[in-house]
Amino acid sequence: MQLDGIFSSTIGLLGKSIDLRAKNQNLIASNIANAETPNFVPKELAFEQELQGALKNRQSGQRSSSAPHAHHIPIRGTGAGNSVQSVSGQVIETPAKTPGIDGNAVELENEMGRLAENQIMFNASVQLLNKKFEGLRSAIKGTL
Repeated sequence: MQLDGIFSSTIGLLGKSIDLRAKNQNLIASNIANAETPNFVPKELAFEQELQGALKNRQSGQRSSSAPHAHHIPIRGTGAGNSVQSVSGQVIETPAKTPGIDGNAVELENEMGRLAENQIMFNASVQLLNKKFEGLRSAIKGTL
């Protein structure tokens, strides 16, 4: 079994997911706060596809194109591990199909649903990360 270090790749992935979900939460909250602002177009952070692509690159074992030095052996996961951390997502506009009379394109019900979904996914990632750290803690203490 090869190890990617003391912290598994799952910990890095969960940490990145938490960061991106927090940014998305801020965008959704901004959309809700601007529900009455004329000509406001709601936004969201699209990152799931980019994160999945980075994860697939890691799993397929793709590495950076060259080792730091010609005589160095490339370490498995060094190039791909950085790809997950480099995911930043893309802010996209998500206007309603029928904007209001004032040009506001926020659908409050839709935004509240997205807010709840994002919060659930954020909490799930935090709980999974917590379980990973509990496993490390018990391994260090030598308890089961």
